[in-house]
Amino acid sequence: MIIMAGFCMAAYLMGAIPSGLILVKMTTRLDLRTIGSGNIGATNARRAGGWPMGIATLICDMLKGAIPVALAGWAADSGPENINPGLWMAAAALSAFLGHLYPVYLKFKTGGKGVATAAGCFAVMSPPSLGAAVGAFILITGGSRRISAGSLAAAVILPAAVARFEGPYISFGCALIISVLVIRRHRDNIRRLLMGLEPPLLP
Repeated sequence: MIIMAGFCMAAYLMGAIPSGLILVKMTTRLDLRTIGSGNIGATNARRAGGWPMGIATLICDMLKGAIPVALAGWAADSGPENINPGLWMAAAALSAFLGHLYPVYLKFKTGGKGVATAAGCFAVMSPPSLGAAVGAFILITGGSRRISAGSLAAAVILPAAVARFEGPYISFGCALIISVLVIRRHRDNIRRLLMGLEPPLLP
């Protein structure tokens, strides 16, 4: 349990790294929190520094989820037989995800919405489930031209996909918690979508 707690702490600290904020600051000297929506994620990083900056932030945010989960799975597989790798990976995923939402480096404020970090987690935990969520994201984003709408669709699909492809309650519970938190972080976007005020992906 002590080792698991250590992994969770390390996962949280990695997830809390404000990738977009750092990248934009390094390349443009701008504070991402004062631009556009004020969010530190890939969408706002694209607004500040163009598509290369948005893609770089997306990759970094995904790695913040994927690396801790992969390491937790490896550590569990290498440990005693009574260790449950699924539990370790789910714990690492939630820790990294919460780090992104509530980063200690930013005094637990102005965190991201968690979509990319969640994607990185489930790229390791359940690639088929992530594939289903990405498919929903592409379909809805393409139809609505709103990334937030696609992100919400992916969040709704993810737990159902995990239940279908993985089965264990631990993985499903992890996906459900992440899904609920992603939707909650998008509450302002939901309000704007309902009012028809959400800005499109491309003008």
